[in-house]
Amino acid sequence: QVQLVESGGGLVQHGGSLRLSCVASGLIVRIYSMGWYRQAPGKQRELVAAQTRSVTTDGTPEYAESVKGRFTISRDNAKNTVYLQMNGLKPEDTAVYYCNVHGVVFADLLRDRFDPDDYWGQGTRVTVSS
Repeated sequence: QVQLVESGGGLVQHGGSLRLSCVASGLIVRIYSMGWYRQAPGKQRELVAAQTRSVTTDGTPEYAESVKGRFTISRDNAKNTVYLQMNGLKPEDTAVYYCNVHGVVFADLLRDRFDPDDYWGQGTRVTVSS
């Protein structure tokens, strides 16, 4: 199992910045994909940004069109942590942001075990005032 703890949300003015963090804990050897989704009131949850990693190489980050050039995703694989730097925030960025990981390799007694399931954080609220 993976536990995800997010932090960094809050209230910010239009044009401001926030940095979200998500730490994954558990008997983790490595994580294939780490990313962020968001859900605004009355809307479906949508991908904001995600980054994959093979055994030794980071993949090209994927971003929603609406955040390209403003948001940057990064990973600290040694700490099983993913960050989302959000600059130039707009009121339409207001949402609950959820950390997501999938493709987790767990350490096990005899051999490492691959789990393809999605794991979600509890969400952190971001509010951008106009």
